Amino acid sequence: SKCYFNKLSQEGRIDPKDYTFSGLKDETVGRLPGKVSGQQFVIQDCENCSIYIFDHSATITVDDCVNCQIFLGPIKGSVFFRDCKDCKCIVACQQFRTRDCRKLEVFLCCATQPIIESSTGMKFGCFQYYYPELALQFKDAGLSIFNNTWSNIHDFTPVSGENNWGLLPENAVVQDYVPLPSSEELKAVRISTDATRSIIPITRGRRQKNSDESCLAVFFAGDYTTANARKLIDEMTGKGFQLVQTKEVSMKAEDAHRVFQQCASEFIPLLEKGPVVALEFDGDGAVEGCQSIINDVFSGTKVFVSESKASASQDVDNFYNFADMQMGM
Repeated sequence: SKCYFNKLSQEGRIDPKDYTFSGLKDETVGRLPGKVSGQQFVIQDCENCSIYIFDHSATITVDDCVNCQIFLGPIKGSVFFRDCKDCKCIVACQQFRTRDCRKLEVFLCCATQPIIESSTGMKFGCFQYYYPELALQFKDAGLSIFNNTWSNIHDFTPVSGENNWGLLPENAVVQDYVPLPSSEELKAVRISTDATRSIIPITRGRRQKNSDESCLAVFFAGDYTTANARKLIDEMTGKGFQLVQTKEVSMKAEDAHRVFQQCASEFIPLLEKGPVVALEFDGDGAVEGCQSIINDVFSGTKVFVSESKASASQDVDNFYNFADMQMGM
């Protein structure tokens, strides 16, 4: 029985080597879905490598990497890049931080405000990726696909007269930065980088708006909230409107009064079912366009939509002031 016990504990134990890529050069390496399963991962001292973590993890540190392409699936906690340069990354996380980095280009999904410190030449774009296991990995990591502050960067160490960060071009193509994996093992993952299939809705974030008309739409918790929100995004972007930002957050009755004002009473009973999903659209005619889609496509669903162009900007401000306080932004 003693032997049996030893064998068991051997198998149950986690070998850090299985959760580390260290000292690699000119290699393509990765972990398939199900192989990390929420553990922490370490990537260090890699040069000219392509690294893919197609799973969710607890935290990831990336240290002293040069000229690497890196994909990191949903990270429940933080990802920390230190002393890295000339890397191109796709990352989904709760917290994002860099220190002493140069020239990182990152397609990012981050639930909180990303922070850079003593870092220069940083460029950010919106996370854009799909493979069949990814949606569940976001859930397992406790991340909402609607909470992404990718463009709202905080520079801890700003230099007067210089900008340490900027946004990637709007038409940046994900594969031009992080190509699909070339190794046989990793080719098994069925990836799409098509914007319309991305698990994370592509938002404009802090980019210049094309119009001074915006519109707020809020879906309430239920079985189809995510599907409904996605459907509205597809319909609106299909008509040429732009998705500025999205947010999933819990509301109380007093929040509803602040945000929905005279309509609050009809929405308050819906708040107990769970968090709401809010979408901000931009474009001339956005309010009317959004209202007509809601009436055509979502006739049986209770949705809050801005009433007029005049009230819409106030709706957006009211909602995001509340949401940012709620999320400690």
